[in-house]
Amino acid sequence: MTDILSLLDGHRVIPVVVVDAVSCADPLADALVDGGMPIAEVTYRTAAADDALRTIAARGDVLVGAGSVRTADQVDLAVAGGARFIVSPGLSEAVVLRCQSLDIPIVPGIATATELMRALDLGVEIVKLFPAGVIGGPSAVRDLSAPFPSVRFVPTGGVNRANLVDYLSLPSVIAVGGSWMVARDLIANARFDEIRQLAAEAASLASEVAA
Repeated sequence: MTDILSLLDGHRVIPVVVVDAVSCADPLADALVDGGMPIAEVTYRTAAADDALRTIAARGDVLVGAGSVRTADQVDLAVAGGARFIVSPGLSEAVVLRCQSLDIPIVPGIATATELMRALDLGVEIVKLFPAGVIGGPSAVRDLSAPFPSVRFVPTGGVNRANLVDYLSLPSVIAVGGSWMVARDLIANARFDEIRQLAAEAASLASEVAA
């Protein structure tokens, strides 16, 4: 828990990125850095994901993690490529154990109290609430926090500019994952100026909410 908290120090919004072409990786990273949001979760959803992650990691000015990680083999691939943290859409014991063996922070996804109890059994106290918007949004975070006061959440899925402050205002939320500032079509169409502006806006909103 301490490792991921230290790693995310000051980063309360994690851009969830889907990259279809490696050529977009550098200008995307430039836009995020210029927008005051030097962090990215590169999702393993496309053939270009691994090379994009490696490209961004090699820069050294962006805290990059791997998202949508579903297998232990993907953990190995991501860590070899320079990922500093791993995010999974669900709770896989194999993924968690591999991350723990490699001493790399893991934020597994959960959607129920039962899954959360399994995460705690594995020694995980920071989880991704996913898909947050579908399962109740900020109210779901509050309800799950009551019986699990030690747990910290990274809500993802349905997080946007309109509800960002609602999530970040909750004491149990350390950060959120969102894609509105790095929407797939914005990246694919090289609208990096727009990404920079949206990232700056999100960073400004987040800075107004005390961690």
